[in-house]
Parts: sequence; structure tokens; C-alpha cells
Amino acid sequence: MSGNTSQLKVGDKTVDMAIKEGSVGPAVIDIAKLYAQTGMFTYDPGFTSTASCESQITYIDGDAGVLLYRGYPIEQLAEHGDFLETCYLLLYGELPTAAQKADFDYRITRHTMVHEQMARFFQGFRRDAHPMAVMVGSIGAMSAFYHDSTDISDPQQRMIASMRMIAKVPTLAAMAYKYTVGQPFVYPLNSLDYTSNFLRMCFAVPAEEYKVNPVLSRALDRIFILHADHEQNASTSTVRLAGSSGANPFACIAAGTACLWGPAHGGANEAALKMLEEIGTVDNIPKFIAKAKDKNDPFRLMGFGHRVYKNYDPRAKIMQKTTHEVLNELGIKDDPLLDVAIELERIALSDEYFIEKKLYPNIDFYSGITLKAMGFPTSMFTVLFAVARTVGWIAQWKEMIEDPSQKIGRPRQLYTGSPKRDYTPIGRR
Repeated sequence: MSGNTSQLKVGDKTVDMAIKEGSVGPAVIDIAKLYAQTGMFTYDPGFTSTASCESQITYIDGDAGVLLYRGYPIEQLAEHGDFLETCYLLLYGELPTAAQKADFDYRITRHTMVHEQMARFFQGFRRDAHPMAVMVGSIGAMSAFYHDSTDISDPQQRMIASMRMIAKVPTLAAMAYKYTVGQPFVYPLNSLDYTSNFLRMCFAVPAEEYKVNPVLSRALDRIFILHADHEQNASTSTVRLAGSSGANPFACIAAGTACLWGPAHGGANEAALKMLEEIGTVDNIPKFIAKAKDKNDPFRLMGFGHRVYKNYDPRAKIMQKTTHEVLNELGIKDDPLLDVAIELERIALSDEYFIEKKLYPNIDFYSGITLKAMGFPTSMFTVLFAVARTVGWIAQWKEMIEDPSQKIGRPRQLYTGSPKRDYTPIGRR
């Protein structure tokens, strides 16, 4: 490497490639013209060494355990701000003034109702449908209900679509929950803040008054902040790829929601809770710890370690404190699952095997316990993740649409199938 270029030698040909520097983090080698110059592609399964875009939204340093939204450490945003302030920051790049925050909150609050015909749309789902299946369908269906905000070339329509999704996805999520438990839908209430309104739509019933617990509301708000964006992960990349074709914003977010459903991505907290159920009691923990340490045993501890964070997940530190606040507030005792979780946490933070391999409890471990304690069934965990991540998807989609260098996504491949061959008539096969 010399100066701002890198040289690649392919056979007897030497190719110069520009090196681009970011504001922080690793530099990148620009290989956009590699095929034209060498007739070759790069091979990078999972894109683990490939930057697919230029972005100013989120920065992660996995080795140092750092997560920044627009340059602000996640710890500061979660401690001092609220979720809608984080939404504003991700969308517009700066923290809002008091007047901007009041205006943004007002606009989101007054967009929370969904078209009344959507209630009838829900009736087409089976009662036992997974809430994520309902979310994928209902978010995609928004493009059939809100025709006046699907023109991606119109900045005003892009803004309206963004507001609508941040405001309405929680309403759809609460409706998905109510539908699967057979309870009537609860309409939004404009006098409540974003997260309190969501809790009420999920847990209120017409037969009695519902009072939002401020500790639970603050905890869920913090969970939303922690999950709002996470750089170019699988679902965000899906949103960008779908958006690169010119698909409408509702379709793009539905695509991201479908990707988030996977157990390796948004379903990780559900998987962590299922693992706790499999362990069952504190007495069984040593047996499962031994299984986790056995290389020949397929059992894996879910909710420990992270693909990106090789150090402690900065979100997990905040989530750990939040989890204990919720458990203390609810005074939950004699819950074997939570007993298992707390003992597993203690072991993971003190056992040499876990420390050496950096298998610290991650955000999925703590959020699963917290959401269960709040009363959410495991089938809703990924839905709540989608509610939080919607703003990150929208911010990334908006940035992509406004990027003049954006092209339709078209990954290449290493073809290993049969070379050209001639068709054989069926009678001779």
C-alpha cells in the first residue's frame, strides 16, 4: 500500500485501487472497477469484509465494544434521552432542539391510528398465526392503504411515509398481539408518550382502567433505543437491497421485517429464553455448562457472545441494569426461569472459560428476560425488535435514496454448477 492507493497483482498485471478513509474505523479498498480491469470478482460469503455502502448513521467498533448513533455513544442516549429523540437523531442527523422535539413528538403521536379497514384485514389471518407473520403482511399492506406516500422521488412523500411507519408500526404490533390472544384492539391514546401508549395498546382491556407503570415504560423505551439501529446488519441490508430497486418504502420495511424474523437475527432473544426453559432449574445449570464447554456436543448457550462485539456488548451493560430494575419493580419471586437466568449471568461473568472466550451475556439474553417479566409472550419478542428497528431501517433507506452514487444491488457469484451442455430428449435419458 502506498499513499491513497493499494496495488493488486493479478498474473502479470498490476491494478491500482483507491483507498477511502472514513471519519472513524477501518479504511476501505475501492474494488468497483476490479472486474473491468482484471475480469475477476472478489469472493466474500456473508460480506464480512465488504462495505456495501457509505453511511453516516451508525458506527460499531466490535473490538472496543462501541456503538454510536450519529456519533453519540449509545450509553448516553439510553440514559439521558427517550426513543423519539433517538428517532429524530437517526432520521435527521442531529439531536432536536426543544421546539423540534415537541413538533416531532406531536406529529408522531397524531399518526398512530391506522386505517380502520386494516382491522378487517387482520381477520384474514388465522387466530394462531405467529405475530411476526402478521407484521410482515400488515406492514406490506400499508402500501395498499396509503397510496399518497409511495412515490420515492418525492421528498415530501418520503417524509410522510417515514412518519407513518414510526407512528403506526407499534399500533400494528399491538394489534398483532391482541389478535393472537383473542382480545379486542385498543386504540391509541394521544395523551400518552410513545412507549406508554404502546404498553396500553398491548395490555389494556375495555373492561377496566389501565395504568401504565412508569418503570416498565422507561425500560421498554430503553430497549427500543438500544435496538433502533445496528449498522449494516442482515435486515438493514435487506431494506437497502429492496430499496435499491425503487420499491416503495412500506415494501422495503416489510422485507426487513421478514429478514429480522430469522432466529440468527431478531429471533435471538426468543431463542435465549427457550434455552432457559430447556435448562429448567438452577440445579441443571452445571450439566448444561458442561455441554456448552464440550466441543463435540451440539448444545450452544444462546444469548452469550456476539458476532460483531468481541468485547462486552455496550447495549448489554445498559440492558443488565434495566433488567434488574424491572425485576425489582415487579417483585417477581419463585420464577425458575429468572432464577436460571440470574445464576447463568453470575457464572458467565466469573467462569474463566466464558471470560477467556469473551462469552459475555449479550443484549438478547437480558431483553428476553425483561420482556418476559413485563408479560410479553416469546412470540412477541421479535415483533418488539421490529418496532424499535423500524426507525433505523427508515433512516438507512432514506440515506440510500438520497445518495447520488446509489445503484441497484447486484451481488456477484462464484459459479460451481455444470458448464454448458446440450439438451437430451426425454426418451434418451
